[in-house]
Amino acid sequence: MRRPGSALLAAAAALAIPALALAHGVADKDAAFIQANPGPQVVPFLYLGAKHMVTGYDHLLFLAGVIFFLHRLKDVALYVTMFSLGHSATLLAGVLSGVHVNPFLVDAAIGLSVVWKALDNLGAFRSWFGAQPDNRGVVLGFGLIHGFGLATKLQALNLSRDGLVANLVAFNVGVEAGQILALTLILAAMAWWRRSAAFPRHATAANLVLMAAGFVLFQQQMAGFFLEGGA
Repeated sequence: MRRPGSALLAAAAALAIPALALAHGVADKDAAFIQANPGPQVVPFLYLGAKHMVTGYDHLLFLAGVIFFLHRLKDVALYVTMFSLGHSATLLAGVLSGVHVNPFLVDAAIGLSVVWKALDNLGAFRSWFGAQPDNRGVVLGFGLIHGFGLATKLQALNLSRDGLVANLVAFNVGVEAGQILALTLILAAMAWWRRSAAFPRHATAANLVLMAAGFVLFQQQMAGFFLEGGA
């Protein structure tokens, strides 16, 4: 019978594939529906936000890294709240104010956020610099970057101003719902895995895989940036 750690490592490795570069794009049929139906569309945007998060491998990899060594639910709630505040702020502000950031560069930075969290889990910063960064502020900061990643995908749809605020709020609520669903599954898997005596050994390997996945995403997004001229 496969051990819990082995199963999770296999799942993590499956995420470290080139498909990461397409982690949170908007499907063509979803984009076509939105553009063909201007005005308030609360339910479709709720669905789109939830789908965006559940299928957003880069966001989920980062969240998995954040909660990797968190055992108390109140700590999980604290860090997830910081992340949510960050990405909600830049998602709403980015779209409503028209602030645009190159999507390749944003997604490359998101890849580096995954690398950072893996290094943090491996104790690299304390070893290198003799100090541990305040993860609350760091997670909030990376949440801001992830929010711009979400905003760039909606900006690419050239959304109608009619019903825009209602649609953005619905999208963000959907993102939070999808995040809760994904986190519930991740936490359940982590709780199962931690009961294994081999968890400490597998945890190191899993964070190395997590770091590799972040580098894959970073490299692919930077390649896209240079190949498409940074447009």
